[in-house]
Amino acid sequence: MKLLLTTLLGCLVLALPLATGQKIRWCVRSQSELNKCKKLSGKAPDLGCYLQPSVTDCITIIKEGFADAITVDGENVHKGGLKNYELHPIIADKYKKGQEPCYAVAVVKKVTDFTINDLSGKKSCHSCYKMSGGWNLPIGSLISKKIITWEGVDDKSLEKAVSEFFSVSCVPGISKASYPNLCKACKGDCSCTPNENYHGSEGAIRCLKNGGEVAFVCHNKIPEAEKPNYELLCLDGTRKSVDDYKNCHLGKEPAHAVISRKDPDLSERIYKLLSQLPASDLFSSEGGKDLMFSDSASGLIRLPEITDSFLFLKKDYHEIMFALKAKALSRHIKWCNVGHAEKNKCDSLGISDIECLMASSVDECIPKVMRGEMDAFASDGGQVYAADSCGLFVAMAEQYEKDKCNSGDANATSYYVVAVVKKGSGVTWNNLKNRNSCHTGLNRNAGWNVPKGVLCMRKNECDLYNFFKKGCAPGAQPDSNMCELCKGKEKDVGGQWSKCKASTDEMFYGYDGAFRCLVEGGGDVAFIKHSIVPSYTDGNGPNWAKNLKSKDFELICPESPNETKKIDQFKTCNWALVPAHAVLTREDGLSDVVRVLKDAQIKIGPHLFESPGGRNLMFSDSTKCLQEINKSNKEFLTKDYVDIIESNYKTDKNLPDLVRACTLNNYVVEE
Repeated sequence: MKLLLTTLLGCLVLALPLATGQKIRWCVRSQSELNKCKKLSGKAPDLGCYLQPSVTDCITIIKEGFADAITVDGENVHKGGLKNYELHPIIADKYKKGQEPCYAVAVVKKVTDFTINDLSGKKSCHSCYKMSGGWNLPIGSLISKKIITWEGVDDKSLEKAVSEFFSVSCVPGISKASYPNLCKACKGDCSCTPNENYHGSEGAIRCLKNGGEVAFVCHNKIPEAEKPNYELLCLDGTRKSVDDYKNCHLGKEPAHAVISRKDPDLSERIYKLLSQLPASDLFSSEGGKDLMFSDSASGLIRLPEITDSFLFLKKDYHEIMFALKAKALSRHIKWCNVGHAEKNKCDSLGISDIECLMASSVDECIPKVMRGEMDAFASDGGQVYAADSCGLFVAMAEQYEKDKCNSGDANATSYYVVAVVKKGSGVTWNNLKNRNSCHTGLNRNAGWNVPKGVLCMRKNECDLYNFFKKGCAPGAQPDSNMCELCKGKEKDVGGQWSKCKASTDEMFYGYDGAFRCLVEGGGDVAFIKHSIVPSYTDGNGPNWAKNLKSKDFELICPESPNETKKIDQFKTCNWALVPAHAVLTREDGLSDVVRVLKDAQIKIGPHLFESPGGRNLMFSDSTKCLQEINKSNKEFLTKDYVDIIESNYKTDKNLPDLVRACTLNNYVVEE
């Protein structure tokens, strides 16, 4: 009985999550990895080692808090990021030159002349079943590009669809009994072992030489001496040299990455721990291969905090993963609303083809739309720039002039950014420094990007945190001076739960919020759209603004450094002319989003642009209609505006985390 009790207590200790500040518990999957982990812990005492039988077991216990980290490949970064685990990549391997991960390529004999669109009925050779270069990446890519037609498991298995597409194949590792056609081209037992002459990348190339017509392998597995005999099939229907694999491949395997729970403090502790260990110890594998980290790695890269599995793996890789599962797309659209007030308005519209969902900020909407969890949202030009970096597309734009709604001309959708001050305040362009400022939101168009860009170019003052004494820029770090003027919710006690949030939960968020910050919050200047003051004064505004007069406010601008201008002189006294707010979606959602919104405009008309219980909810209240955009994101934004944005991001340090995460290569190779 005493022995049983001791055993049970020991199991209970293992099952309890450890307190913050204790060892970083690394999950390993083999005795060889455990041996290496223990060796590393001798040089880093804060490292603990936790053996589990599989990657899935490791992912599960990290999710539950019984371990803290594991290094995995792209497929398992994808798995760890799924809803039932919600793990995030926090650190990535950096690779030695020439040893980067696999680019899956389709290798053919140079003497042939078919393209990737002619693969049906060909004899295929694969390195191994479910390996990146031989199966997952090429087959997933061929399905996502609809070269192989597959309707999903309700119709037939993926393997059966592939066996019907090729005439015969050699896919070592697949069940010969279940899919005989996928083993007919093999010379052995169709296993991923030496018992099959065509197993592995070398075997797939031998299969190609001996009667095969296409081989699916990793780019670095083609024998150097044989390269002149082969070419690669590209997804655009062309052929390229085998050395041009970066521009002609069927998918790229991402770097191996450390995944963990979303916990900034834990991520920092993990990175500091690994940084203490010599590279020669981290990236070597005595008694095995790629133990804990890739042997070909030379260092580690800390990923931006906002990075999730989708942002790290990139859109193309996720499309391949989803294609292997035949994920169906819905015809109705899921709208991403920022905050409760927008969600309430969306629900009240009662549009049957729109499902109303909610996120805490636009920065949260962007990756959700990228992943397919949501489909569309509206945002300003600054966020269009960020969304463009993440591969989203402008579908429609707000038009503020009614007579242009029927013209089909969306080129004129734009507005002026103005700096509003109280009449008689004495604030001018020349004495703006060290004043209190009100902003629509961090990295928003009128409220942040434009004033920052103009001050940087005109005054060489590129840091708004230092230029202004204090302010309210919702979305800024809560303990910064740019949150000091923020209020949070009116009904919160002190606004402690919503202060400085980049949503309607913050009283001073958005155009109306920035103007209200000027009126009530102690601001000296508000950066807003030119139409805001007229629409909130002289009896036009909500209750808090009912006594405001437009004549009590003025504009300041670089062109009039020592004086102010009247509110209606915005065309000659402004900080920039910028593009209108726009609706963003994925490329595959463009037609559905445009269809649903056009139909909504017909059915409910101007109600789409009204905001009961708030202002500028979902769309700007000044919107007269939405117009379809048939141009690139950069053309929509215009070169002048892009120049302003990019002047703000001269170095990586100034890039928003979301833009950094979307543009960061998911592996880095040393020069």
